[in-house]
Amino acid sequence: MGRHRESPDTPGWTLLRQQLDSTRTPLIRVLSWSAVEALPALLSGLLISAAVDQGFLAHRPGVGCLWLAALGAAAAVRAYAARAAFPHVAAVVEPLRDALVVRVVRGALARPEADPAAVARLTEQVESARQLTATLLRTLRGVGVTLVAALLGLALLAPVALLLVLPPLLAGGLLFVRLLGPLVARQRAVVLADEQVSAETGLAFAGLRDISACGSQQRVGDAVAATIHVQGKAVRSLGRAAALRSLSVALGGRLPVLAVVVAAPWLVHRHWLTVGQVLGVAAYLLQQLEPAVRTLAGMVGGWVLELTVVLDRLAAIPPTTPAPDRPAQPASGPAVRVTGLHHAHGPAAQPVLSGFDLELTAGEHLAVVGASGVGKSTLAALLAGLLAPQQGEVSIGGVRPHELHGPLRARQLALVPQEAYVFAGTVRSNLTWLDPEVGEQRLTEVVALLGAAELVARLGGPDGVIRDPATLSAGEGQLIALVRTYLSPAPVVVLDEATCHLDGAAEERVEEAFAARPGTLVVIAHRIGSALRADRVLLLDSGRGIIARHGDLQVLSPLYRELVGHWLGSTAQAAPQIPQPATPSAERRREPEDAVGASVRPRS
Repeated sequence: MGRHRESPDTPGWTLLRQQLDSTRTPLIRVLSWSAVEALPALLSGLLISAAVDQGFLAHRPGVGCLWLAALGAAAAVRAYAARAAFPHVAAVVEPLRDALVVRVVRGALARPEADPAAVARLTEQVESARQLTATLLRTLRGVGVTLVAALLGLALLAPVALLLVLPPLLAGGLLFVRLLGPLVARQRAVVLADEQVSAETGLAFAGLRDISACGSQQRVGDAVAATIHVQGKAVRSLGRAAALRSLSVALGGRLPVLAVVVAAPWLVHRHWLTVGQVLGVAAYLLQQLEPAVRTLAGMVGGWVLELTVVLDRLAAIPPTTPAPDRPAQPASGPAVRVTGLHHAHGPAAQPVLSGFDLELTAGEHLAVVGASGVGKSTLAALLAGLLAPQQGEVSIGGVRPHELHGPLRARQLALVPQEAYVFAGTVRSNLTWLDPEVGEQRLTEVVALLGAAELVARLGGPDGVIRDPATLSAGEGQLIALVRTYLSPAPVVVLDEATCHLDGAAEERVEEAFAARPGTLVVIAHRIGSALRADRVLLLDSGRGIIARHGDLQVLSPLYRELVGHWLGSTAQAAPQIPQPATPSAERRREPEDAVGASVRPRS
């Protein structure tokens, strides 16, 4: 047996312990409610003994019934504690599942050549680990605490009986611990054999046509049969080792009952035990200790072994993280440069963007306007690096955004689309996703600056939990995404109708805040206010563009005048007066400029 012995601190259990350390608070709450749930196990023998000796044998049935009623009240407390513990069990188990899924997915991403079937099997093992951990917590917290409570109650009620119970209980426990090494090794062999059978049969089914064409049916069938034979041998070996568990259960759970039954007449005759104490001891042994020992043996011999092997398999996946990219050296010049850009949604489609140049200086605020479908969101995606230019070049700070790895690209440019992304988790994790190092004071300031303080407070503050993002309105999701983007380190921000679900006042507040933020701002506008607040306005039409200040563009472009008229008409229906820029910076932006349209040049 010695050569099969497993280290008690296997990689899998190390992985589990690390995760449980991060959920220590809910784990402590689980154990606390489990201690309350063990109250009947602690009191049962004491109350039964009191009911018999002080009540029924003393010809005081009323007193005996009161003692039994107290036992019933303890059972009611146990039911409430069992119900109260379940949410905390989920708070321990679900983060474990999430951490294991992240580990498997990152491992698969780090190994593009990984077999998809193997990744699928690992994913199944993650779910198996979650279910096993949940089952163990639910069972172990009850059975383990019950066993301790029964021994404590037995010591309080009849210490002499404890001398009869402990030796066989310890002997059974030592035997079971001795068996754990071979059981873990054989359980691992079963899991590996199962995986081998799955891999061999998968390859055989995938290549059925080639196998038939080559006449290799017999050879492939023999190979699959050999793996099935190994699997059957491993299962039988595990069954033989598991059969020895019954011996440890007999020693630890049933031999103490037999010892007390044999010694009880002699102990009562010597006045070392009363009749009520004998019944109380029997209650502890038959209702608490023996079932607990049997359950623990089955649980550890089955679920714990399987969990150990599954966790070891998952722990074998290296905890990879995306390799940091070497930051590109930004070139001197404009913050945003577009040269000869051409993009169409299909080979025969009319180009939405066709041959024009665009330059934005650091700190500039540009509004992009145009009819629906003219290419505004396509331009935003090209600037953000989500699309590669079909012709021409897009550079942000001197580097091509579509060539950057995701995290590095996010440090160069932040895009907020119309449909904001909010994930299940804390409010803080959503807001600081792009910069987890943001301080509390900075977070509070930005939340207030963008008008999201009331929303964050309603969600429970930064440490509140968003359990179902679907419960948020579209505007609330946009506010969360806007705060997240404002806090990001990206020097260039693109708002692609990112405020369309906000009212005009909230939109103005957000855009004024982003305009004052250090860096370059591009706003895909859907209201006239966005154009009024911008330094310059880019009008897209038929794949081309013209750029100027708002007032100058009204003179240069009939299409822009028509678009502004449409905006103003919509505004007039909603309010008696047209909103005007309220800040000195907005007034400054409306002054004429000589270099009209100099940064966008249609190409022939």
